[in-house]
Amino acid sequence: MEKPPASPTQEQPRFRYYDLVMAAFVTILLLSNLIGASKPSYVNLPLIGTWSFGAGVLFFPVSYIIGDILTEVYGYARARRVIWTGFAALLFMAFMAWVVVQLPPAEGWPGQESYQFVFGNSWRIVLASMVAFWAGEFANSFVLAKMKVWTAGKHLWARTIGSTVVGQGLDSLIFYPLAFWGLAGWPVELLWQVVLSQWLIKTAWEALLTPLTYLVVNRLKRAEGVEIFDTDTDFSPFASSAGRT
Repeated sequence: MEKPPASPTQEQPRFRYYDLVMAAFVTILLLSNLIGASKPSYVNLPLIGTWSFGAGVLFFPVSYIIGDILTEVYGYARARRVIWTGFAALLFMAFMAWVVVQLPPAEGWPGQESYQFVFGNSWRIVLASMVAFWAGEFANSFVLAKMKVWTAGKHLWARTIGSTVVGQGLDSLIFYPLAFWGLAGWPVELLWQVVLSQWLIKTAWEALLTPLTYLVVNRLKRAEGVEIFDTDTDFSPFASSAGRT
């Protein structure tokens, strides 16, 4: 259980690696939305045939793994702070992408149309990405924190995979229909196939990387000297974050 609030004469713990984990989380989040969010790809599977998936699935799940590490090591309140930081970074990236796309190109530059196609995401994609990220990440962190209390800190694999099933499922279910429903090139069958693919692949990523998650979590806990249980935490996404780090 996390220690009670420090008295005026007692300093709260200062974590050595919290800021680095936050930076990794935000970096993966921005890259996944910048590079792979709107491109569907496919693989040919035996007996099934062509199976479509969103290209961002190749690395976006890493942000959920980092989110699991944050909640497991530093607790829900500090993970909440990181989620809001990522949300603000997404908002700023979307605004700056819009500004740059709207700037008139220099005379003779031939890349404006391609640049606009890649970076000029519609308001639907931006909104869908923001809403899906916010809902999915908070659901992921909430489920993991609650399961840690229920399991008395045991069975980390069950917590990370279980929280991913909920968080990634919610993320995929919100993003793709909200962003692409009714658009040309996105028939309903393809849309739901991509939703299902994203959910399954993201969860599979989490399961496959479980040994790495164990390694990072255990090393961070030893380095930081903490074992936090969110027994008395305010789980509102809008509550104030934990104290200094």
